[in-house]
Amino acid sequence: MQFHHHGYVSGDPRIQPAAGVGLDRPAGLPDQVDVLIVGTGPAGMLAAAQLSQFPGITTRIVERRAGRLVIGQADGIQARSVETFQAFGFAERIIAEAYRITEMAFWKPDPADHSRIVRAARAVDDEMGISEFPHLIVNQARVLDYFAEYMADAPTRMKPDYGYEFRGLEVADGDYPVTVTLARAAGPDEGEERVVRAKYVVGADGARSKVRTAIGCTMAGDQAHHAWGVMDVLAVTDFPDIRTKCAIQSGSGGSILLIPREGGHLFRMYVDLGEVDPDDKGAVRSTTIEQIIGHANAILHPYSLDVRNVAWHSVYEVAHRLTDRFDDVLPDQRGTRTPRVFITGDACHTHSAKAGQGMNVSLQDGFNLGWKLGHVLEGRSPASLLATYSAERQVVAKNLIDFDKVWSTMMAKKPEEFENPSELEDFYVRTAEFPAGFMTQYTPSLITGGPAHQDLAEGFPIGKRFRSARVVRVCDANPMHLGHHATADGRWRIYVFADAAGAGAPSPTTDLAEWLANSAESPLAATPSGLDPDAWFDVKVVYQQDHTEVEIGAVPAVFKPHVGPFRLTDYEKVYATDPKDSIFDLRGLHRGGVVVVVRPDQYVANVLPLTATADLAAFFAPLLNRPNPA
Repeated sequence: MQFHHHGYVSGDPRIQPAAGVGLDRPAGLPDQVDVLIVGTGPAGMLAAAQLSQFPGITTRIVERRAGRLVIGQADGIQARSVETFQAFGFAERIIAEAYRITEMAFWKPDPADHSRIVRAARAVDDEMGISEFPHLIVNQARVLDYFAEYMADAPTRMKPDYGYEFRGLEVADGDYPVTVTLARAAGPDEGEERVVRAKYVVGADGARSKVRTAIGCTMAGDQAHHAWGVMDVLAVTDFPDIRTKCAIQSGSGGSILLIPREGGHLFRMYVDLGEVDPDDKGAVRSTTIEQIIGHANAILHPYSLDVRNVAWHSVYEVAHRLTDRFDDVLPDQRGTRTPRVFITGDACHTHSAKAGQGMNVSLQDGFNLGWKLGHVLEGRSPASLLATYSAERQVVAKNLIDFDKVWSTMMAKKPEEFENPSELEDFYVRTAEFPAGFMTQYTPSLITGGPAHQDLAEGFPIGKRFRSARVVRVCDANPMHLGHHATADGRWRIYVFADAAGAGAPSPTTDLAEWLANSAESPLAATPSGLDPDAWFDVKVVYQQDHTEVEIGAVPAVFKPHVGPFRLTDYEKVYATDPKDSIFDLRGLHRGGVVVVVRPDQYVANVLPLTATADLAAFFAPLLNRPNPA
């Protein structure tokens, strides 16, 4: 964490100085906004949190509820989401309060007595070490609380506007082309309508999204006709793995997915209620909590469950549905206009809850869209950037639904229906990287390069998330994860992994540094005058030598920018390899040096040789609105 560069800070350094629209943010909802977000779910809150870092952009997020979410239905936090939380500054705090999944137990019918269940196998949750962050369980409401805190402490001082229900919208021409009709959802003025004009609207309003309906998107998919009862409970039981994630299959039919919750006592059970008649017309949803508990006890035999308190319960039928597009641009309009209205999260994709994907994929929807809106509205990038949101995220959602169909079907199978007795646990281990959030790989596009030079950085696949590794900060000899220094500030990252020459010696690294700092073709030249030189691009260098062999004074100036009103030197962009675990070896980096470009949402955008300045300039050329020459 960096602070003091704008003057001495004696209070909480997480509270950033108010700036721009945050200096006189009106308490009431304005008549005109740059971005109006509808819904305070995970996708909406993350998009708002990202936009809160852009001081000149007026963003408001409205919610039908009268206040914060008290208990959320989602609770699984995959490692990719925790990586994202690190960028927003609260990974350590949420890890401290969460339940950490380290392994999963598989219970099956006792071969000697199918009326009883026995533990058949255990599987390590992240056997391959695909992330330095853990797989967590924590109430969705707490995730939203952390994003709300981040927004409130951001330069724009953003807060949700509760008690507003979305009624409809129209898109026309003009500076604020989207006209949104809202209505007060409660109180003495309930039903009173309010019109807000916006440049862009984000619908994060759930599976029954009214924003989705307003822009004519259609949901397509299927119903599995299989029902599950889900309950968060406090109970006394003799089941020995009650504090371990479990997949439990009974011989009498039916299964349970057991998810321990944070706090040491609460746990969640997804209880198999069996097949549902297609003509059921929703009658299964009237299943009582007592019936769900009864089913759970039958499945757990010979163990018993004495429920003492029910925090929340529900009944649902598995459905896999996906919208035809994630914005308001019709297929025949692609290329002729840019989107003005977007949908995110459950408004775009629905599936079972048993793979722990709903909140996690929704968070990445919000991260993908938030920085793009910020760049376009701030004038950094052309509006064409916004078309990449639907193109990228719809593919991710389709892959998720295909995966979840397989997993949820397997969870509903009877033990005798498996060809291989270990099929369920084998699938869990084999596919661990997908639910953890690390199989997303964006294809070449405006913001993702091609694979021509991928061999220079095999451990940083283009289109996948930037996988952090340990390095040593030269200025103070502190070992740290390189990726953890990348905050959700909307900047592109340019990581320069140096050639074997020493700092400042004649070399491709030194030549690249000179070009980045002084060439009119350098992406850094697009940064408006008056801003810090690293305001749009965070450029870091990692030398191959031990930190004791890197002379900080010889490091090129582009890696030590002068920042803040006092033009102080930022020394925290210069790194050396960790002698215990070289990042060059861990990530397959070419010893001749390589440039790795990373998007503001942490995905690798390009891999280039140190000498490929023309290619680097060409990659950024369509993404940057450069200032007019004087």
